[in-house]
Amino acid sequence: MAGIDGLKHYVLKNDLQEVPEGFEQCVFGNGCFWGSEKAIWRLPKGIHSTAVGYCAGFTPNPTYNEACSSMTGHTEGVRVVYNPKEISYVDIMRMFWESHDPTQYMGQGNDRGSQYRSGIYYFNEDQKRLIEASKAAYEKQLGKGEIKTEIAAASDFDKYGGLWYFAEAYHQQYLSKPGSRPYCSAQPQGVSLAPFDSWCPEDLKEKYQPALPESFWKKHGPRRGCSIVRFDNEPISESSY
Repeated sequence: MAGIDGLKHYVLKNDLQEVPEGFEQCVFGNGCFWGSEKAIWRLPKGIHSTAVGYCAGFTPNPTYNEACSSMTGHTEGVRVVYNPKEISYVDIMRMFWESHDPTQYMGQGNDRGSQYRSGIYYFNEDQKRLIEASKAAYEKQLGKGEIKTEIAAASDFDKYGGLWYFAEAYHQQYLSKPGSRPYCSAQPQGVSLAPFDSWCPEDLKEKYQPALPESFWKKHGPRRGCSIVRFDNEPISESSY
């Protein structure tokens, strides 16, 4: 467990490993995990915890150095534990898409290698369908070629010991800690995902309606170029939008 037993989230104060009853998970990678994680823990409601780690590889319990060697197949990732009664999977997925350039292959910006590849991993059929439908919509909007994001079932990695391994404690919520290096290599394109009703499968619309209004995205959504390091560490106030 990379020395994180009993570790609390530095900002949200909840246990990093627990998944309360009724809560769900989302796992993705979109470049350097420091900034990717911060974008999610700042969401205004429904986020129980975020953690960084190594996902979608083929060796168990990789270290940071091993993952960065590109020899284990892992990408730097973020695990989100969230309350689906307060925030939709679609809200988290939208932040994933808009926070990077998914058309870049094996990297973001100056960070190159399989450990920086774009990927999102589903835990059920609904998540798979939402990912694939939103990918098709976002690819058209970006208008710059094929999205290279890896889309795979979490269960595909059971034969390797599992999809997810927590990173070392010093990486967890790194950008919120005193003395951290304000680094982010992600390449947001400043393009918003198309309206939910235009791409979501009809039978999933009621269950997965976004919880965050467009006013949130207009004020707090990712802008072109990486700026997450400049933002406050605390979750965004609902009264701010």
